[in-house]
Amino acid sequence: MVRSYTATGGRARPSRSTLDEATLLIADPKMPLAGLAAQAYRVMELCLPGVLSVSEVAYHLQLPGAVTKVVVSDLVDSGHLVARAPFVPAAHQHDEDFLRRVLHGLQQL
Repeated sequence: MVRSYTATGGRARPSRSTLDEATLLIADPKMPLAGLAAQAYRVMELCLPGVLSVSEVAYHLQLPGAVTKVVVSDLVDSGHLVARAPFVPAAHQHDEDFLRRVLHGLQQL
């Protein structure tokens, strides 16, 4: 069994407070992987084929989310990863006429 603090070098807090479980991670394929710690190297292997969220990386590493955030924040700081907020579509203005027709239809049931 490997203790969680082994993966983080003894640190308990990430350098970035903006990471959450839904944050999307994009790896920079131009950054060298040589010299990365085992967990950081594995994160890069997971993220290089595409985009993964912090929670997906945590699942694959079998590490708690807080520990994964420390590893990921180091990779973001070094430029190996780019962190992006997940896409959330903007809410559209509701169509009042449509809502009235739906209400009328429901009242007819």
